[in-house]
Amino acid sequence: MEDSSLFTGPIGSSMLLGSIINNVNEIRLMINWFLIQFKSNSHRLAERNLKQQSFKTFLPLQQVTSRNGSRYNNILKPLFPGYMFVGVNDKSAPWQNIKNTVGVSRLVNNFHRPSPLPNSLVKGLMLRCDKFGVLRSSEKLMTGDSVELLTGPFANFVATVETIESTKRIWVIMELMGQCARLAVSREQLKTA
Repeated sequence: MEDSSLFTGPIGSSMLLGSIINNVNEIRLMINWFLIQFKSNSHRLAERNLKQQSFKTFLPLQQVTSRNGSRYNNILKPLFPGYMFVGVNDKSAPWQNIKNTVGVSRLVNNFHRPSPLPNSLVKGLMLRCDKFGVLRSSEKLMTGDSVELLTGPFANFVATVETIESTKRIWVIMELMGQCARLAVSREQLKTA
């Protein structure tokens, strides 16, 4: 038995056909995320060249403190060293263009064919990053929590949260050379230990 609500003359059939075409266009334009490996220290180059070819890219970054002599520098490094995400339409993806992009080492494959990553994984990472792709902390801190300092001269030291002010300044206490020291830091400088 036919469902008469689907075809109610020329107008109903054209509406149904238009709906099907819209759904097909949405599926055709659906972007899947794939993982690429870039050459050593070439993440900026690979990202720029992929964007010039109109590919969507996502490179989550994290702030890290490095020591150069007696100076401490805060630098941004990829969250996943050596890897970034590229968004393409799976059905018509120009794999050779991606593989041959300057700065890209290879497209990560599964059984000799690129396999898409779960969209929820990439979307979740995007939501945890700011507009520049830098990872934001999602942990709530409370007084008495044990934290690790991420930046500055005390990077990698463990401290205890003393107070959290409304100005987003956090006072921590750490033991240095047998004495307690009180430091004011921002939330971005800490992670739970």
